[in-house]
Amino acid sequence: MLNDKLLSLEALAVKSREFRQRGKRVVLCHGVFDLLHNGHIRHLQKAKEQGDFLLVTLTADTYVNKGPGRPVFAEQLRAEMISALACVDYVAVNHAATAIKVIQAMRPHVYAKGADYKSSKKDLTGNILHEKNTVKKYGGVVYYTDEITFSSSSLLNGYFGVFPEETKRYLQEFRKSSSDSAVIGRIKSLASLRALVFGDAIVDEYCYTSPLGQTGKGNILAVKYDSEEQFAGGALAAANHLSRFVGSVTVAAALGTRPSHEAFIRSKLTKGVRPQFFYIPNETTLVKRRFVDPDLAKLFEVYFYNEGALPAPVDRQVCRWLEKMVGAFDIVVVPDFGNGFITPAMIKILTRKAKFLAVNTQVNSGNRGYHVIHRYPRADFVSLNEPELRLASHNRHDSLETVAASVAKKVGASFIAVTRGTNGALMMDVKKKKVCSVPALSTKVVDRIGAGDCFLSIAGACLAGKLPAETAAFVASAAAALDVQIVCNREPIDPVTLFKYVTTLLK
Repeated sequence: MLNDKLLSLEALAVKSREFRQRGKRVVLCHGVFDLLHNGHIRHLQKAKEQGDFLLVTLTADTYVNKGPGRPVFAEQLRAEMISALACVDYVAVNHAATAIKVIQAMRPHVYAKGADYKSSKKDLTGNILHEKNTVKKYGGVVYYTDEITFSSSSLLNGYFGVFPEETKRYLQEFRKSSSDSAVIGRIKSLASLRALVFGDAIVDEYCYTSPLGQTGKGNILAVKYDSEEQFAGGALAAANHLSRFVGSVTVAAALGTRPSHEAFIRSKLTKGVRPQFFYIPNETTLVKRRFVDPDLAKLFEVYFYNEGALPAPVDRQVCRWLEKMVGAFDIVVVPDFGNGFITPAMIKILTRKAKFLAVNTQVNSGNRGYHVIHRYPRADFVSLNEPELRLASHNRHDSLETVAASVAKKVGASFIAVTRGTNGALMMDVKKKKVCSVPALSTKVVDRIGAGDCFLSIAGACLAGKLPAETAAFVASAAAALDVQIVCNREPIDPVTLFKYVTTLLK
């Protein structure tokens, strides 16, 4: 029967040991096999020729690192498709990111890979080299099949409705001028940049709840408290994103002293981020507590902060530091949440001394009506969402291009981006008078919190690194598509994940 071939990883390891003890030659193949095609079949048939028994393991859904919407086929279906092939003896699902533990458990005589894995330099993850070494450690050899190849990603993108037609057309057009290897090479070139992230330090807090319904007295929603989680948000999250792509990152922000949450914040900064904190006496570090339901829909939000002006001594201290340090950075990213930390005096220094200034002025519940991009007399790159853009221009009806051009002119920006949620993003190269629109590159959304900071950081770094505006918009949109799969600011965008998603999109 078909299901006789489907085993647990532990049972497969027992089978492999039995075969070896009987003197049989064991061959192992490992992959995602999201869309089983002729290239896969020929690869597996050729692998079977190298031994007596062919064992196949495939990556579990959770560990398929190819971006939103992948895998298209769930692990059980993929396993059933593989097991239906006559050349395959047994199949198991591997619940890990790499095949290292599989190889250790199976100890195959032959580990078969496709010809495109011959060069370790082409492996974005670096895992293939580790797998090769593990195979050799247990006395096996790596065998490369040289059969006809197809791209599963290309087939899925083109024929399986992974993306809407607008996105398909965009990707087809973008592929004409940019290959995945070229885009990834450009992203890697950002490693020479030195970055400063300057802005509000925010502790985002989620209180996870389950709905109970309406209270017995009054029209009030009642929920049951389940758990809570804290995240490093605001400038801290932006710095964490940037640290994975540029050479060095300094984050400068103010903390309160009662409580400061400093130990928590430092624990959440990635290894490559150097913090420069300033302290506001007798104030609390900004906390945004959100009550969310099981689907992460926000029910209610509470701010813990002081709306008063920044104390003058702290303002002067920050300004002295900015005067001394800003010129040392290739890019200054300012996610300005309008919560009172960034003063006119600081803005004056930033706009005068920054080599490349990337700014977002977020409109939120704490500053609505008081906070617009015009606070900055100069910025090289401005990233706003559509409501923030229209509020800054007091223009509800003109086209986005017209409004974006007027706002960019007012602040002297060379580039301006407008993020539009499910409608994607618009990027304008003001000097070249070129506009490109990128449709949303995500097929599902887990949580939108932090996606704008991700877009600002990645697009800003790309533009500061002299990447074309179209490339910056594509890369930042891909990064934002990954970010909306992450709960709040639980983790920064991983370069390998972004590289693999770029490859997936451009196949």
